[in-house]
Order: sequence, then C-alpha cells, then structure tokens
Amino acid sequence: MKNVLFIAVFLCSSFLRAQEGTNMKRVIVPPEIVKLAFEKEYPGKTPVWSEEYVGDDNDEIRYEAKYDVNKTTKALAIYDNLGNLKAYEMQISLSQLPPKAQSYLKKNYPAKAIKEIAVVVDDKNKTTYEVGIEKDSRFYDVVFDKNGGFDVIIEKN
Repeated sequence: MKNVLFIAVFLCSSFLRAQEGTNMKRVIVPPEIVKLAFEKEYPGKTPVWSEEYVGDDNDEIRYEAKYDVNKTTKALAIYDNLGNLKAYEMQISLSQLPPKAQSYLKKNYPAKAIKEIAVVVDDKNKTTYEVGIEKDSRFYDVVFDKNGGFDVIIEKN
C-alpha cells in the first residue's frame, strides 16, 4: 500500500516540472470514460492530457489531466483507465503548508531552495504535502503528512 502512495506522489510531482518543459510526456486523448470523469469533477476546465505507465511491471496506465485552477494556480488530476480518480495535486503557497512543515523547511533549507509546493490527495482521501527542493544541483521532493510532520525525501531524476 505504501508503494502505491509513493508511486502516486512520484507521478503527481512530475506535473510541476512538466510545466517547465523538463518532462517530455506525449500529449494524448484519453478514453471517453476518463474524459467524462474529469468533466464531471472539474466542469469548464480544459486539461492537457498525458499518460504514464506505473506498477511493478509498468503494466498499469494512468491518465494525467493538467489544468489551470485559476490564473496563478495549476492542478493535476490522475485517473486510471476506468475513470477512477487516483490522485489530485494542486499548487499552494508556503503559507498554506501546516506550521510544522513550514518550521521544518525554514530550519533545514534556505528559502531560495524551495522551487514548488503542492497538496496531494490520493484515492483513499489521504492528504500529503510535497515540497520540491533544489540542493547541490539535484531535485528532491520533501513529503509531509497532513499535519505537517516530515515523512520522506525522494530524489528526482
């Protein structure tokens, strides 16, 4: 179960870097059931779709819908091939992180190291916070639980 969460976190975190052109996923048209699920959940939003293969043998497909929540906020909704929402990620500001996470970041990283911040909700309604950090020319996701407690650091390629 923990592997599924880490995979979801990994997939979600890639959306922000894709906005910067560092992630070269091809744009696709998802199955109708996936498009309808997105349109029902986020009416009036125009997504850019991509796909990702996940699972132990890369045998599961996920459809990623990137879209603008408003002029300054981007989001990502991830669906399986049956149109079930698997995870949702939305950009947030540092001030929207739980105080415990803010304290951890201020204590351990300079402000300029923080490149992106997002709240992630998975299909089990579990909330985590991901903070993209650049340190020594490497990119990391620092993950916090819903209360802002430190969980894990994941190095990104």
